[in-house]
Amino acid sequence: MKNKLRIIGGEWRSRQLHFTDLPGLRPTPARVRETLFNWLQADIIGKRCLDLYAGSGALGFEAASRGAKSVTQVEQNAEACRSLKENAVALAASQIRIVQMDVLRYLAGDSEAYDVVFLDPPFAKNLVVPSCQWLEEKGWLTPHAKIYVETECKLDLKGLPENWQCLKSKSAGEVGYRLFERSG
Repeated sequence: MKNKLRIIGGEWRSRQLHFTDLPGLRPTPARVRETLFNWLQADIIGKRCLDLYAGSGALGFEAASRGAKSVTQVEQNAEACRSLKENAVALAASQIRIVQMDVLRYLAGDSEAYDVVFLDPPFAKNLVVPSCQWLEEKGWLTPHAKIYVETECKLDLKGLPENWQCLKSKSAGEVGYRLFERSG
């Protein structure tokens, strides 16, 4: 079964993305994406973005639509990757690169620094803190990178890198979302 969501801003505003219905896949809702991209409006154009646990691709495609220079989407599930590739072709999104791989395995590889990172792992898998630590420790972030983290509302985020400052924090239903900035 195919699900749909709409891009809410930028070049592809109102265009639909189709994604496969998979267990645990929960695209970031439109109102949360709108809030996030309002927070990031000055930090997307011309920037390099990394979309970890890409799933439906909502965050990465939204960033590309709003002028990101490049977006790398990392997703382990083959069906989800197939949908990401189909959407990239449909949008002629040449700035999007899709990598089918486990995120922690990807982060263990050769790093390149990104300006904006979207981190929305499956809930109840304890992936947030290790992913954040590896982003910091393995050189994946520019000196003042912005990192968006979407989790269960009640998740304890102890263990995040000490040089990350929380700029914004909100919740919507059972979802908590935060924007951090790395200090050099």
